[in-house]
Formats: sequence, structure tokens, C-alpha cells
Amino acid sequence: MDVLGFALLNEFPGWAFLGRDNVVVMLGECADERPASEIGDHSYFAYIEVRDASMLFQEFETKGVTFIKTIQDEIWGMREFGIQTVDGHRIMFGQDVG
Repeated sequence: MDVLGFALLNEFPGWAFLGRDNVVVMLGECADERPASEIGDHSYFAYIEVRDASMLFQEFETKGVTFIKTIQDEIWGMREFGIQTVDGHRIMFGQDVG
């Protein structure tokens, strides 16, 4: 939470709502399910469009975030990078440059 700059907005047993800028995510614990780290490509959690992907990438890099994809411009018109959370979920961040 701190590493990605999200603040705790609300919390209930097994659930937490986190926010940063205009993004709110709801996180929950599913103790009886396979962990995200075991489900490969199906562990993508979100694609978040941002205003400045390069700046966000640098911020996360200084905080030691684990990247699954470093920042690069893609042929589909997005400058994007991907991270992996501690429990194995993948989140992509992209900026429209097309």
C-alpha cells in the first residue's frame, strides 16, 4: 500500500478499500483459492491509465517495486509498464501516447 502510494479508505473483515488520485481498488482475501502467484497470465488485476507513466515508473523504481515489464512504448499507442504485488497479482500502468 505504502510502496504504491495508496491510502486506506475503508476496511471491513477480509476487505480493504484503497485510493490514490482517481483510482480506488477493493482488495479482499480469498483464503480457499489458489494464490495469484500460481495462476500465471490469469493473475492480471488491472490496467490503470495514468497521465505520466515515466514519472510513476521512476517513483515505483525508487521504492523497490517488483516489475514484470519495464517501461516502453508499445505499437498500440501506450507507454506502459507492469508490476507484481507481493501476493503475485499483476497490475499494468499505461499512458496514451498515440
